[in-house]
Amino acid sequence: MENILNRFKLYNEKETPELVYEAISKAVPFKGTNLWILIFAIFIASLGLNVNSPAVVIGAMLISPLMGPIVGLGYSVAINDSALLRKSLINYGFALLVGLAASTVYFLLTPIHEAQSELLSRTQPNIYDVLIATFGGFAGILAACSTQKGNVVPGVAIATALMPPLCTAGYGLAAWNLSYLFGALYLFLINSVFIALATFLTVRYLRYPFKEFLDQKERKKSQTIITIVTLLTIIPSIYFGYDIVQKNKFTNAANEFIKNESRMNGNELWKSSVSPEKKLIELTYLGKDITDSTIAVLEKRMYTIYKLEDAELKINLGLSYLNEKKETVDNSLVSIDKAQLERFQYTLDSLDNEKRLNEQLFDELKGLYPDLNKAYIQRACLFTDSSCDDNMYLAYLNFEKRVDAEDKERINRYLEARLEGAKFEVIVQ
Repeated sequence: MENILNRFKLYNEKETPELVYEAISKAVPFKGTNLWILIFAIFIASLGLNVNSPAVVIGAMLISPLMGPIVGLGYSVAINDSALLRKSLINYGFALLVGLAASTVYFLLTPIHEAQSELLSRTQPNIYDVLIATFGGFAGILAACSTQKGNVVPGVAIATALMPPLCTAGYGLAAWNLSYLFGALYLFLINSVFIALATFLTVRYLRYPFKEFLDQKERKKSQTIITIVTLLTIIPSIYFGYDIVQKNKFTNAANEFIKNESRMNGNELWKSSVSPEKKLIELTYLGKDITDSTIAVLEKRMYTIYKLEDAELKINLGLSYLNEKKETVDNSLVSIDKAQLERFQYTLDSLDNEKRLNEQLFDELKGLYPDLNKAYIQRACLFTDSSCDDNMYLAYLNFEKRVDAEDKERINRYLEARLEGAKFEVIVQ
C-alpha cells in the first residue's frame, strides 16, 4: 500500500525554486519575438474560426504564448512576489488588447462574415469550461515545477483554449455583437482565473518559499480577494452549465418523442425542429388534415411518457393534399412559400397531362389497329456521354398479329405528327 501511495508523491520530482521562477518569469513579457508569435497565432486562430476548421484553431493554440502571464499571475500571488505580479498583470492586459485588436482587424477585413459553429461554441461558457481550465492549469504548473517536464504544455494550451475565445471576442467587436463579445471575454476570463488559481494551489501545495512575507492581516486580505474573484467568476458559469444540461435533456427527450410518436397514417413527416430555448417541438407534415383529438393524444403522451410538461407542440401542414375529386387545393398552407407550391403544382399538372396524352394515343392506335393488345408510351431521357435529351418518348406496342414494315412506318409517321416533332423510339412486338 505504501508503494502505491509513493507513486502519487510530487516532492521527489520537484524542480528548484530558482529554475521555476526563471522559467515562469521569462514567459511573462510580450515583446519582440513573443509579441509577434502572439499576433501570428491570433491571425491563425481567427482564420480557423472564420473557415470553421478545428485543425487550424488547434495549430494556433499550439503556438500561442498566452499561458505565460496567466501562470505568472498565479505563481506571483503564491510566493508573494509583488514585482512579478505587477509585470504579469501589465503583460496580461497588453496581450488581451493586442489579441482583441488583431482579431477585430481580421474580422473587419475578411469577406466571410457568417458566424460558424467553431466560433459560436466560444460564446456561451459554462461550468465545464471552469473544470477544463482548472485541470489544464494543474497539469501545466505541475509540468513547470517538475524535473520530469514531458510534453505537457502543448496539450494544456489546446485544452484550456485561450486563443479562440479572444478571437471570438474580436469577431463580436467587429460585428458589434455584444452578446458574442462579452460571452467570449467571459470564457477567456474563466480560463485565465482558473489557470492562475490552479497555479496558486499547486505552488502552495509544493511549499515553494515566499519571496515577501506578509503579516497576518495582509495574508487574510489576499486570501479574501482570491476567494471573491473565484466566486464571481464561477457562479455565472454554474448557471450556464445548468442551463446547458437542461437544454440537452429537453432536446434528447424531444428527439425521442419525434422518433417514436410522429408517424401518422395518411401523413408524411416532412420536417421537424426542436427549440430548447423556447421549449418548442414543431412538426410539419405532408398529407391530410390532422384533427384536434390526434394532437391532444400526442400532447398527452409528450407530457406523461417523455416528461416534457413545459413543452409546446406545434403541428403544421406543409403541403396540403388534393381532395379526392382533385378539384381544389386547400389554401391553409403553412411553412411553405409560394414558389415551392407552384413547383409542386406544375409537377402534378405535367404528370396529369402526360397520362391523358398516353390514354389518347392508346385509344387512337387501338382504333387504327384493333389487334393492339397493350401499349406503354412514356416520356424518357436519352443519355449520351455529353448530354441528356429529355424531349423524347419511348413507345412499346404489343400486337396479336405480326406487324409488317409498312404498318411500322405508318405508326412512326402517326407518332411523329401526334407528338409534335418530339423524338421517339418505337418497339413493336
